[in-house]
Amino acid sequence: MTTAVQEKLFSPLTLGALELRHRLVMAPLTRLRADEDGVPTDLQVEHYAQRASLGMIITEGTWPVREGRTWVGQPGIENQAHIDGWRKVTDAVHEAGGTIVLQIMHGGRISHPLLSGTGRIVAPSAIAAPGEIRTPEGKAEHPVPHALENQEIPGIVEAFVQGAQHARAAGFDGVQIHGANGYLLHQFTSPTSNQREDDYGGSPQNRARLSVEVTRAVAEAIGADRTSIRLSPQHDIQGTLETDDADALTTYTALAEGLAPLGLAFVDVLSADLAGALVQTLRRVAGAPLVGNSGFGVVTTREEALRLAAEGTVDAVAVGRAAIANPDLFRRWEEDLGENETRPESFYVGGARGYTDYPAWQG
Repeated sequence: MTTAVQEKLFSPLTLGALELRHRLVMAPLTRLRADEDGVPTDLQVEHYAQRASLGMIITEGTWPVREGRTWVGQPGIENQAHIDGWRKVTDAVHEAGGTIVLQIMHGGRISHPLLSGTGRIVAPSAIAAPGEIRTPEGKAEHPVPHALENQEIPGIVEAFVQGAQHARAAGFDGVQIHGANGYLLHQFTSPTSNQREDDYGGSPQNRARLSVEVTRAVAEAIGADRTSIRLSPQHDIQGTLETDDADALTTYTALAEGLAPLGLAFVDVLSADLAGALVQTLRRVAGAPLVGNSGFGVVTTREEALRLAAEGTVDAVAVGRAAIANPDLFRRWEEDLGENETRPESFYVGGARGYTDYPAWQG
């Protein structure tokens, strides 16, 4: 690998109002270390501050309203206690010289009434997700969700807007709207989870509508140059299937057309084929910088990240597992040092083990 190739990944990048020291980004990673009310803890302060040398941190998915909560231990951004808790995180990251963006996530049908606190869960259609979900009382089958009525949808948009405003009050440099991985906005995008026959269902344009409306409203509230969205086209997870190639291309092109006038800071795409026609069409039509993550549950190597940046496939590379195990990942990859091994058994169990106890490089 040549020096010129390495320099692209480790060179500065401007994403809207965000100034990144280099193009190596921490992907959003569910870790479940908040308290039972969703307030960030001192462990989270330490965890994120440890990783401040990355070009940008995108936080774990954070619920904007309790009805959007998916897991016990997941943080929120609904109230003042959440704002105050996150302020400790952002202050620590900024003090260490970092940039941090909050990912706002509404889980939709990937939840349970024992988690949502409202006696129901919501989705585009009354179709249960496959499999089970962990509740405070143990694992349970995914229940059939309440199909959002048309007049309820503005409330969903407002939830994201409120979350974004709270994020800025908590000191975040920007926000990312979670439109991927089978959660609420992705449930609207997918034809298997969305069987509506109104303005939010049926055609690809209608299925893309809510993601566009949420992104536009957030951009208007906090500035497009601090707003981004995460997408995972044809990721086929949690029952949100997009198996028809032509339909997926039409759907995500329509979504990108809706994003194009906004002037977003960046679009973040999770895909095993970042160089493929679907992702690159989305990138071109949206007209926003592309942060790319090459696979859910797949380890992105240093060599792959260098190549993706050098070839211009993406503008920045989002990395998950390597960022979990290596708080000083930037230094390790810039100097081509060794890496700690991840400990997957500790990803979601709480506590410091496998969270804040990974050592930095000694030497």
